[in-house]
Amino acid sequence: MNGAIFFSSKYGSTAQYADWIGEATGLPVFDIKEAKANPSDYDFLLLGAPIIYYKLLNRKWVKKNWSAIANRPIIFFTVSGAPAGPKLDDWIAESLPVKMISQMKHVALRGRQIPKELTWYDRLLLLIGGLKNPDSVARKEELKGFDYMDKSSIEPILKLVQKYQSSEATL
Repeated sequence: MNGAIFFSSKYGSTAQYADWIGEATGLPVFDIKEAKANPSDYDFLLLGAPIIYYKLLNRKWVKKNWSAIANRPIIFFTVSGAPAGPKLDDWIAESLPVKMISQMKHVALRGRQIPKELTWYDRLLLLIGGLKNPDSVARKEELKGFDYMDKSSIEPILKLVQKYQSSEATL
């Protein structure tokens, strides 16, 4: 089976993960802002997106391309400061079609946020959100930034890709 990686990125963490996955698997990597590639040309897809303001950055692309991706195996990786868990699951549920969520394999990756690299608008919203956040750890991360980028965290994705490439996955 042949696959491809389609991703969106705002500040570069998701792009870095997509590149690492592409290097490790040999799959082509497409930024959805620039790509002319058609997802229907591939047997399985890796879709990657950061979570920005509790929503997936690629949600509009997913809806626009739903007919091309609906019946394909999907590995979906999200990148954010939030670890895997109910909060992240809720944000995904608010951004993607229910059918897609039920058929995809999701891998949560931790990203990077460097306040000085953010737009003034994003810095302002994080400041407001951080001051209001009751979770002291999340508040500190929103105000001071974080860097959880870790190449080894793509291992679960690489194992899923190997299964799809060898046609062992349940379709």
